[in-house]
Amino acid sequence: MTHEDKGHYAAKHEDRKINELIAEKIRELSENNCLTCAFAHRAGKALKVSPSEIGVQTDLLEFRIADCQLGLFGYSDGQKRIDPDIKISPALNEQLDNANKDGRISCSDCWEIAKNLKIKRLDIGSACEKKDFRIKPCQLGAF
Repeated sequence: MTHEDKGHYAAKHEDRKINELIAEKIRELSENNCLTCAFAHRAGKALKVSPSEIGVQTDLLEFRIADCQLGLFGYSDGQKRIDPDIKISPALNEQLDNANKDGRISCSDCWEIAKNLKIKRLDIGSACEKKDFRIKPCQLGAF
């Protein structure tokens, strides 16, 4: 969504309706109509629904998703949490190159790489930025 679309998230899902059980959990975990990426994933696990369903329901509530765990969006200062000086290990470089599809890597692939290499998700986001790989799609549907 573009900056101009802010606050009109439900328009992406005209064919969907609010699931009150999921909406209740989102409201419980959100603050000021804003749900962090970490809390969105926590809600999905608790309710046994996919992150994408949490994202859809968050959009239907017109709540924002914040604090991307890969460091890409949703921070109060409007800046990414990317380390431009990150040193990319050979193992990380290889896994990113293997996951790369036309300059893109999915958010879920990034999480899997972080888990496999036992490194921070923020480091994956930084490495992707340094290698000029776009992370898309987001598990929550934010991008």
